[in-house]
Amino acid sequence: RQAQKLDAVGKLAGGIAHDFNNLMTAILGFSAFLLQNLKPDDPNRADVLEIETAGKRATVLTSQLLAFSRKQLLQPRILDLNSVVEGIRSMLRRLIGEDIELSVRPSDQPAVVLADRGQIEQVILNLLLNARDAMPKGGKIIIETSAVDLGEELVHRRGRIAPGSYVTLTFSDTGAGMSPEVQEHLFEPFFTTKGVGKGTGLGLPTVYGIIDQSGGHITVDSEEGHGSIFRIYLPKAVGRAENLKSPPPNTDIPRGAGVVLLVEDEPAVLELARRILTQNGFTVIAAADPLEALALCKSEKDLRLLVTDMVMPKLSGLEVARQVRAARPGTPVLYMSGYTEHPVPEPDAGQLKSAFLQKPFEPSAFLEKIHELLGA
Repeated sequence: RQAQKLDAVGKLAGGIAHDFNNLMTAILGFSAFLLQNLKPDDPNRADVLEIETAGKRATVLTSQLLAFSRKQLLQPRILDLNSVVEGIRSMLRRLIGEDIELSVRPSDQPAVVLADRGQIEQVILNLLLNARDAMPKGGKIIIETSAVDLGEELVHRRGRIAPGSYVTLTFSDTGAGMSPEVQEHLFEPFFTTKGVGKGTGLGLPTVYGIIDQSGGHITVDSEEGHGSIFRIYLPKAVGRAENLKSPPPNTDIPRGAGVVLLVEDEPAVLELARRILTQNGFTVIAAADPLEALALCKSEKDLRLLVTDMVMPKLSGLEVARQVRAARPGTPVLYMSGYTEHPVPEPDAGQLKSAFLQKPFEPSAFLEKIHELLGA
């Protein structure tokens, strides 16, 4: 019953997040256009900045809803959890305050998993903040990684973990702990024991969604007055972990040239993307209907790029790309989406690792991704 309830709420949350991400794409994008045209001393600039700030805060909420509903597009890589934790250790230390001791205990062997680095960092951050808030008078947090082989099925409160090799990520705290009643609702969105205005109730639901979508499990052991232990099980991966260093941001976006076919069923996002591309120098053929886009494609000889939403009526973005490439082999494709409603089949999943842009996006990120594709 618990799993069915979370799944039903997740479907509702995913649908809401999809519509919100289209709205936020337009709000952030057109705010950026206004800021480009307003002088630093313009009295209206402060108002537009407030709109942009509110839009970015709303974006964080929708990303949490997507994580809980398991409708975000993950970009998994082979990672060593020891390196992931160590990479953000200094940031974690700054977040918890001086009255809380942080102890990190990495495993003595590589803790290799197949996961999305950004999402795993989000899991670590949310669990740390949750533990911090449970210790208003100070205490201790221990983060551990280890390898474990389950010889038989492990049954826990919210499901079963099949036998196999796993890497565990464990968070222990000396905080207030939780009653059995609180634990029953722990991963439900918007459920919180914090005061009004002190929590969204999306931190632990986000953790639950990310781990579930990554093929893992999460267990909780807690008792009032005796702290809590959150233990995450992720299937152990085979292979060499990738380098976690991020490439430097591109601050010099070149001018565009050539014809871009733009397919997007949301009018505001279609107009936003068209203006961004046109201002950068591209010639844009815009279509809100996938079938209309395919008809326009047939009459255009010099198509340089296809930019398409993934979830549309009549045809999905993946199907539009297949038909465009059948007529024009080798055409680069950039996919956009507020969420993914269905699992992405191979070989499309591999292609999306480098050719996908999550909504909402800002104009600069949109252009960076396009020139990255065209340069490749």
